[in-house]
Amino acid sequence: MDVTAIILAAGEGTRMKSKHAKVAHKILGKPMISWVIDAALAAECNRIVVVVGSHADEVRSIIHSSYATAPVETVEQVERLGTGHAVRIALDAIGSPAGSVVVLNGDLPLIQPATIADLANSVSSGTLAGAVLTMTPPDPFGYGRILLNAQGEIERIVEQKDCTPEEAAVREANAGCYAFDGAALTAHIKKIGCDNAQKEYYLPDMVEILQAAGLSVGISRCGDYQDGLGVNSRAQLAEVSAIARDRINTRLMAEGVTFIDPSQAWISPDAQVGKDTIIWPQTHVIGQVIIGENCQIGPNTRLTNTQVGSNCIVDETICIDVMLDDDVTCGPRAYLRPGTHMQRGSKAGTHVEIKQSTIGEGSKVPHLSYIGNTTMGSDVNVGAGSITCNYDGARKHSTIIGDGVFIGSDTMMVAPVTIGDHAITGAASCITKDVPEEALALERSPQRVIEGYAKKRQAR
Repeated sequence: MDVTAIILAAGEGTRMKSKHAKVAHKILGKPMISWVIDAALAAECNRIVVVVGSHADEVRSIIHSSYATAPVETVEQVERLGTGHAVRIALDAIGSPAGSVVVLNGDLPLIQPATIADLANSVSSGTLAGAVLTMTPPDPFGYGRILLNAQGEIERIVEQKDCTPEEAAVREANAGCYAFDGAALTAHIKKIGCDNAQKEYYLPDMVEILQAAGLSVGISRCGDYQDGLGVNSRAQLAEVSAIARDRINTRLMAEGVTFIDPSQAWISPDAQVGKDTIIWPQTHVIGQVIIGENCQIGPNTRLTNTQVGSNCIVDETICIDVMLDDDVTCGPRAYLRPGTHMQRGSKAGTHVEIKQSTIGEGSKVPHLSYIGNTTMGSDVNVGAGSITCNYDGARKHSTIIGDGVFIGSDTMMVAPVTIGDHAITGAASCITKDVPEEALALERSPQRVIEGYAKKRQAR
């Protein structure tokens, strides 16, 4: 079945009080517009058109960077004259679409693929020319009410301010999304007028226009009313983020993941977590993250675009663009920066920072060290306070540490430098030259002892 999705994302979002597009604001680390696009793709919409307007370049940048190979395109509504006008702009750009057309809002990040698919299917048989997505929230105040006739077709939509007491008691409300037969939409979209106080073209007018043409308009109900919750303020952004968090955590728990406190773990919708993994409070998982089985993640941990193997402990750690193999231990208070690869059984301990480096199998950087631009072999032990001095003020240089090396505490390794297999560096050494295999490298100035100095200093 051909389904075209038109996503309306041109609004300014003035109530957000922001320099950014409303749909660019993130929920669990992901832009709001991407939630809607992903739901449409998962619903098997084979063409997606995003109507941009306010902050158009910012929204385009998000879309182009994330959906370069997907059937997603943008059109710009330069003069923003309402939702009906936005749909006309989209149709002018893509022509008369075959099959169903679903019109979605870019600020409805909770809408689920099944809801979109049901909405599209409601007009696919040809019985209906249009359908309105409806929801039944606990308190429908502020939403337009859906009034149906005896055949279950829409009689009219009444806005909150126009409701009689009887109409206000109706709980079924307009969620603001629509489905149309593509041919019917193309044939009648230009009949929407702007005879209103705002002089704008409103898409809901299509209901009466289609009915006046002798065509039927029905409804498609949300299985979960939260699918229709929009974001127009920072407070609503927080509310929707909490709902998204709870949905994701509930799904993961059903798949065998343990949460010590599900309300204190924020997991990306794009993350994968293996069974028997335990997520501790104040854990943030952002972007494309894969976590294996039987891991301990957190507390106070942030993983961004990181791959974690099985049987890992990641405690009070920040990982950004990092790969952890199986049986790796990190933290507490470790900072692993982009390009870090911790191989099987390795360790990055307390107050350790690693960047653009490979830590070999079984190797340990236990505490208070910085490792940058380094290739480290297996079974290396790095003593406390050791540093690879990789930056000379203009360029980065590499350090190579072989297998089985013992780095004494407070060793400075001034790159470029190579330390051979099974070599040893003495504590407090500054290594500026290559160290052969199985050698001991020491660099210390002679210790001076001045007898009685403390009394002389006190006397002065």
